[in-house]
Amino acid sequence: WEREADVAREHGVRVTTMRTGIVLGAGGGALAKMLTPFRLGAGGPLGNGQQWMPWVHVADLARLYVHAAEQSAVSGPLNAVSPNPVRNREFTKALATQLKRPAFMPAPYIGLRLVFGEFAKVLFASQKVIPQVALDTGFSFQFPYIKEALKEILST
Repeated sequence: WEREADVAREHGVRVTTMRTGIVLGAGGGALAKMLTPFRLGAGGPLGNGQQWMPWVHVADLARLYVHAAEQSAVSGPLNAVSPNPVRNREFTKALATQLKRPAFMPAPYIGLRLVFGEFAKVLFASQKVIPQVALDTGFSFQFPYIKEALKEILST
């Protein structure tokens, strides 16, 4: 799809393509599906928990879209992720702590495939991504750290 967007660039249009990480918010998405097992005390890391999780708070994602539209210096790919990626084990610990629940039961890929379908591949993928363009063009994240992001989301 990025190649298709580049067609506009060939005609002199500034094009920014958002490369979005796992979006965390109160309204649904991946986090909503994770909450039930964690609240039941059955949450845990995905596999060995070592995979990197590029994530972004939904409020920061919305602000990144505005930033990309308003800042002429933003062009090309824009990593829409927190500047502080975490490993799955760290994310799991932060979520369990926020919910005041244990999180020791690792989730195998096959089980998550049944629950999430194709999205399980995304959950087990490991990419350490930094939003360098956003940072270089002056974007300030409201929720740069996973603990604060989860606290805000789960308090609403």
